[in-house]
Amino acid sequence: MSDPQLQRLAVGLPASPSGSPRQMAWWDWPCPDPASRHVVVCAHGLSRQGRDFDALAKALQPRCRVVAFDVAGRGHSDRLADPMGYQLPTYVADAVALLGELRRQQPDARIDWVGTSMGGLIGMAVAAQPALSIGRLVLNDVGPIIQLEALQRIGAYLGQNPSFDSEQQAVDYLASISQDFGPHTPEQWRALSLPMLREREGRWYLHYDPALAQPVKALLQSPNPEEAVRQGEAALWQLYDAIACPTLLLRGAQSDLLSEATVAQMQARGPHPACVRFEGVGHAPTLVADNQIAAVRDFLWTA
Repeated sequence: MSDPQLQRLAVGLPASPSGSPRQMAWWDWPCPDPASRHVVVCAHGLSRQGRDFDALAKALQPRCRVVAFDVAGRGHSDRLADPMGYQLPTYVADAVALLGELRRQQPDARIDWVGTSMGGLIGMAVAAQPALSIGRLVLNDVGPIIQLEALQRIGAYLGQNPSFDSEQQAVDYLASISQDFGPHTPEQWRALSLPMLREREGRWYLHYDPALAQPVKALLQSPNPEEAVRQGEAALWQLYDAIACPTLLLRGAQSDLLSEATVAQMQARGPHPACVRFEGVGHAPTLVADNQIAAVRDFLWTA
């Protein structure tokens, strides 16, 4: 299978800090079968980037074209001039622009969506729009109810801008704050971590805009964060209930973000998804382990 190609798409306003049109980066794993009209779009979690999906993309590539984008302010995508723009409306607008480009390239394609955590919330908003014609949706450890405790845990490290003496020191740091991902080999941690890093003047830094934490911290420091979260959940339930495409829900069995109570509510309404659980994993499954890849592949490869 071929390596991914880095592509860029102008997504317009808000402008980048340089004043030029903002660019969104995305990784394209082409399908070797020229007759394939199946595209899978992958969207990552809050502080991650598109190369998180390397293992899944390689498994799907024999039958599908796989596209994974770097959400604004992460990876190779431009940063926002206004950090308060690091919220769902911006991300969804960028995703819609990407889907438009993919439709232009392959008008007759079936486009599925795989979203981890924040990427799943983007996927819910996209799939709720019938005009975008999402074929199948995978929600990886996320739903309309977000546990405040999980946001507080994430907010404790999000937006920090540490630097490291060596690449390995940086890899070890990322592994240390990602233990909820579940067990991984040193090679797997390294593969998940290297795209998150950039070297400057002999030191290693995280490859995202630390300012993306500002909206999260603003919510957590608001006078009534519980009420703000509830209002957000009401809007997310509206999106979720509008989803009509076949949907699969994945849950880390020890997740602190997606509870079993939320899973039960999701299965009783909206697209009524099946749920696959992974023992020994919290928030969120990385879709690197064979059983995690198989669950997604089997669902997406269904006619």
